[in-house]
Amino acid sequence: MNRALNLLAALFVLGGCVNAKQAPPAPQPPEVSVVTVRKSAVPVVTELPGRTSAYLVAQVRARVDGIVLKREFKEGGDVKAGQRLYQIDPAPYRATLDSALGTLQKAQANLAAMNAQAQRYKILLGGNGVGRQEYDNAIAAQGQAAADVASGTAAVQTARINLGYTDVVSPITGRTGPSLVTQGAYVQASAATLLTMVQQIDPIYADLTETSVAGLQLRRDVASGQLKVNGPDQAKVTLTLEDGSRYAATGTLQFTDITVDPGTGSVTMRAVFPNPDHVLLPGMFVRASIEQGVNDNALLVPQQGVTHDPSGHATVLVVGPDNKVELRAIQATRTLGANWVVDGGLKDGERVIISGVQKVQPGTLVRTVDASAPKPLAQTN
Repeated sequence: MNRALNLLAALFVLGGCVNAKQAPPAPQPPEVSVVTVRKSAVPVVTELPGRTSAYLVAQVRARVDGIVLKREFKEGGDVKAGQRLYQIDPAPYRATLDSALGTLQKAQANLAAMNAQAQRYKILLGGNGVGRQEYDNAIAAQGQAAADVASGTAAVQTARINLGYTDVVSPITGRTGPSLVTQGAYVQASAATLLTMVQQIDPIYADLTETSVAGLQLRRDVASGQLKVNGPDQAKVTLTLEDGSRYAATGTLQFTDITVDPGTGSVTMRAVFPNPDHVLLPGMFVRASIEQGVNDNALLVPQQGVTHDPSGHATVLVVGPDNKVELRAIQATRTLGANWVVDGGLKDGERVIISGVQKVQPGTLVRTVDASAPKPLAQTN
């Protein structure tokens, strides 16, 4: 009997031990990766649409009337400043120059005679050899002869200029467009007949448009000290082409217009880019990124740590000092490399969850693992 009781007691104790070993352990808080956000100097980059335009544009027009004898350039080819492009028939202008030279020589001979006569009359006037009226007439004739020489000289200069205009030269170094006239065409100076166009595209301009509202906010940030402006001579500009590729060369901002277009509410900004390979052509659509200044108080949060609510507002999950999760709305309007630039809603030193957000909810107690801090774009380009 005692042996049976002892056996029952042993079984009872063993069963209790088995039940104790099968009890599940207490759940551990989920583990999440966090970054500690710090204030850093972040470049303020503005993206603007625009179009390219030639650095110099010359409309080559006729400056004398006449028949085009020949064209001396290849359409679409490069020409140098002073290179002859067209030859207009010079024969009538050469004849005009010869006539003007003859008239000038006649006037010069007449002036020499009038000078000699006036000199003789001056001597004779002292000895009463001629009357006063005759001497005055000789002086007047001398003045008339001098005026004829001056008029003849001007006529010769005009004739030489017109003869020179029969050689139509390029006023700038650049690339020609199509020829708008052919040999045998009659061109007129009065109509300023357009012959062709020459454009210099190295360097080349990019004309950009910025809304006046964005410009106003930029000036406010500068006035408040939030933004340090680099200045027009230091602002760097990069271009994205129509096919999405990045243009290799970096440009510089030349100026910003001070007049707002009343029709579009925008202002024009102009940048200049080197274009040695002629990749950029006038009229191309481009998108420009302009580094307008530096924000010393910006916070960078990796993009995977930022979500948007149904209203489109940016939010993050922040781990508080008690290791509990808090949902926080932030002001993040632009990205910088792999990070969002946060202008409000976070404080320096707070921890933001970037991995494991699907495992937690606001108010959840978590265990944190530090992830690498985000780097500014200046180092990640």
